[in-house]
Amino acid sequence: MSLPRQISTFFGVGLISLGADYGVFLLLTEFLGVEPVAGALAGYMVGGLVNYLLNRAHTFTTERNHVQAGLRFMSVMAVGFSLTGLFMWLFTQQLGVPAILARLATTGIVFVWNFSAHKFWTFGERRG
Repeated sequence: MSLPRQISTFFGVGLISLGADYGVFLLLTEFLGVEPVAGALAGYMVGGLVNYLLNRAHTFTTERNHVQAGLRFMSVMAVGFSLTGLFMWLFTQQLGVPAILARLATTGIVFVWNFSAHKFWTFGERRG
């Protein structure tokens, strides 16, 4: 798959994953009173599962089995999880940015990390 098509597919998968992520985030923060950082992290985990399944099936071809790719995926997602928590805390707790705007900015930052790491490491070609 060409790089532009791969990025657009990753983006499309990301929109679906984002729906799951933000659905959980909004449910927890707006309806159940969970604080924004915890809500964002819970949403990130649900969106991450959707993201793995769809990206493996539609975006990246890989020779890695589910265990190998899954462990790498979880490692990348752990960094993304940490970045999500850090930026949500920074934006909401330190800078006073409204939660949904903070979540949108955080999503953009973490998108760049996730695409790069998944393309070159999680689903990247085996070497040696």
